[in-house]
Amino acid sequence: MSTILAAALLAQLLPGNGSGVSMGHYHLNVSDPAATRRFWVEIMGASPFQLATIEGVKFPGAVILFKSGKPSGPTVGSVINHIGVTVQSLKPYAGKLTAAGFVVEPGTNPKQFMVNSPDGVRVELTEDDAAPVTMANHHIHWNVPSAKDAQAWYATNFGAVPGMRGKFVAADLPGANLSFTQTDGPLLAPTKGRALDHIGFEVKNLAEFCRQLEAKGIKFDVPYRAVPQLGISIAFLTDPWGTYIELTEGLEKAAAH
Repeated sequence: MSTILAAALLAQLLPGNGSGVSMGHYHLNVSDPAATRRFWVEIMGASPFQLATIEGVKFPGAVILFKSGKPSGPTVGSVINHIGVTVQSLKPYAGKLTAAGFVVEPGTNPKQFMVNSPDGVRVELTEDDAAPVTMANHHIHWNVPSAKDAQAWYATNFGAVPGMRGKFVAADLPGANLSFTQTDGPLLAPTKGRALDHIGFEVKNLAEFCRQLEAKGIKFDVPYRAVPQLGISIAFLTDPWGTYIELTEGLEKAAAH
């Protein structure tokens, strides 16, 4: 709980772990930016955020950025099934979502429910009445052929701490739990082009971190480079299951304002 509190008090992304890595952002493909903004700001309670010309929102533990364009599909059916947030109380969210025409899907746990954003980003809300903030980032949930392999990959390459989240094989980064459900059959669709196009991790000393990943055999889709117009540095890679990942340095400072 202290990590969520730190994010709220500092109004920024969390400090990195021993590898310098923390949760950074979600980047969405949105067909209607105004509808997406209403969902996250007016209903979910996030704050508007602008990264140079890129619109988005922020809330404790994460930033969400928007890219205009029709997604190729929702999160369901892709390797990332949903993202999760904690809220102090489910009741006001259920009321606002229902009034706005969204379908609230109760879970087996009475303190959880699911809802799909306007373009099909599946969001799990979990009630925590002891939470110090109204809403905060909580987890990313993958469906993969081997949960243990995915856990090990994120632990080895990003310093995520292996463990369990209830019944789920998981690994923790500052600002997000990474949860993995093992599924039968072939790999699901990659994230690129879907409603949730990619996830982002904020990394301290990103240039050196990228060199270390390359030494481990990691191939980059977009090599490390500075983006002065955004005030950040970036690199892109894809995990073995099709998750498109952006690494950033500097988003923490931008999100603090």
